[in-house]
Amino acid sequence: MRPRQYAKNAFIFAPLFFDRQLFNPRSLLLTILGFIILCILSSGVYVLNDLVDVESDRNHPQKKYRPIASGKISIRSAKIFCVILFAAAFTGAFFLNKSFFLLCVLMVLINIAYSFKLKHIPLIDIITIGILFLIRVYSGSVLIRVNIFSPWLYIVTFMLALYLGFGKRRAELASLQGAENNTRPVLDGYTVPFLDQLISIISAVIIMSYALYTFSGPAIPSNNRMLLTIPFVVYGIFRYLYLIQVKHQGGAPEEVLFSDRWLQGTIVLYAISVIFALYL
Repeated sequence: MRPRQYAKNAFIFAPLFFDRQLFNPRSLLLTILGFIILCILSSGVYVLNDLVDVESDRNHPQKKYRPIASGKISIRSAKIFCVILFAAAFTGAFFLNKSFFLLCVLMVLINIAYSFKLKHIPLIDIITIGILFLIRVYSGSVLIRVNIFSPWLYIVTFMLALYLGFGKRRAELASLQGAENNTRPVLDGYTVPFLDQLISIISAVIIMSYALYTFSGPAIPSNNRMLLTIPFVVYGIFRYLYLIQVKHQGGAPEEVLFSDRWLQGTIVLYAISVIFALYL
């Protein structure tokens, strides 16, 4: 079920947070319920993905220990469990919000296309992941009555997803240098210098897009306090770049997030600074 990757679904809180509804009990409850449903849905997708990749996972040095690939869980049991997870998520989404339900269906359809085809196509694989992040953010906006959510934040979200995705590909590619078996054919479409160029471009776009949001986004306070949040974004981008290029981490962004205290501290300080700027 990969609970560590549930952190990706936290993007559903972006509309709540930036629309100044964090302390609105009803909006907060709806978003939390949406987050739980997305986590169940994600687990169904991960089980499906492991079923599709069971043969390649058995040849991977780490993935061969996954329950399905290692044989701890039979393929038949995994299929039943996958259906149960999808049924639970769709049922909850349908009764929570009809638009949210349709977005959940769209996410599953995109993930199915990704599992069977899109993840094997260079560039398209990461762009698809970016689209899924956008849907997560948009699903948060349909659950609550959003007053104003800046388009700049959608750009930042999409670019951040690309940044993490290409960073992960770079780490995977670096870890396979000198190895005989490549269990991810899509990596043949990338090189480390090419990925470094993409990451540099995207990191610059993230910083510029976020900076433009802080003083030109709708409903931004006229006191320019949001400018104080820029250093945390810049440091977070540079810190992750340092981890993947100098420390050779980043194969799994969620692992980096849960292990690097500097990134964790940056996220906490960033959240506090946004609350100070938008709510006080």
